[in-house]
Amino acid sequence: MDRLGAILLFVRLVECGSFSAVGREAGITQPTVSKQIASLEKYLGAQLVLRTSRQVVITESGQIFYESAKQLVASFDAAESCVGDRQQSPQGLIRLCTAPAHGRLCVMPLLPEFFRRYPDVAVELSVSERQVDMVREGVDLAIRHGPLVDSSLRARKLAETDFVLVATPGYLATNGVPTRFSDLDKHTCVVFEQGRARCPWSLRIGHETVSYVPHGPLLTGDAENIRAAVLCGLGISQVPFWLLADEIRSGQVRVLLTALQPERSPVNLVYPAGRQVPMRMRVFIEYLVEAFKRPER
Repeated sequence: MDRLGAILLFVRLVECGSFSAVGREAGITQPTVSKQIASLEKYLGAQLVLRTSRQVVITESGQIFYESAKQLVASFDAAESCVGDRQQSPQGLIRLCTAPAHGRLCVMPLLPEFFRRYPDVAVELSVSERQVDMVREGVDLAIRHGPLVDSSLRARKLAETDFVLVATPGYLATNGVPTRFSDLDKHTCVVFEQGRARCPWSLRIGHETVSYVPHGPLLTGDAENIRAAVLCGLGISQVPFWLLADEIRSGQVRVLLTALQPERSPVNLVYPAGRQVPMRMRVFIEYLVEAFKRPER
């Protein structure tokens, strides 16, 4: 039995809660994961996991062993990153999650240069509009928009973004240009929704920030669709500047009512606290932090 390999699998089993998820992550079958865990239990002389048809339950012995094993895994990962050629040539897989539109527009253009610098590092980019459970879903890094509320995560600030009201010149030529807050009631809005609820726009009136619930015939939970709808001239929407940055700069889309623009919103790169950060992640984190500082970002 490869004891270290089995321990690595067990740690991920506790964190993911699924034999199949661990198998997919490790590139092996679910029965192979189960066999490795069973061999580890036999070696230790203790049952670590209760297997049911619906879930994986970690025993008391398993929880005690996990607390020590995760420290061992963190130390091994750190040692691996600090010896030999790995210090000069990091390698391995990084799992990054961000919102779909942000991944396509802001992250993807940065990857060619990163891969030229670090040819032995691979990035698995997953996208989701929801906030993923990083530990359970095996995500190394995630990009989060807005204030952070999860104190169990470490964070590096990538940027701050403006939220702007936008529409195309064609839409405005037909429907008029709003000049004050009350004019929004006369316009068609492109609405972002979450959980079938309209997400209010945040607007600044004087020294106060108010919420405005947009109205319109199109509702979507996908920022890519918001972008497409605005470009099609379907109405006004409030979006992060990066979503339509090129079109705003070119004049294809106009920014409206700038006096109502709320405070800038932070964009952070987050990762679980309490772990040693392997070299491949350190270089990627530093690369993204520097890349997002560029004026064109």
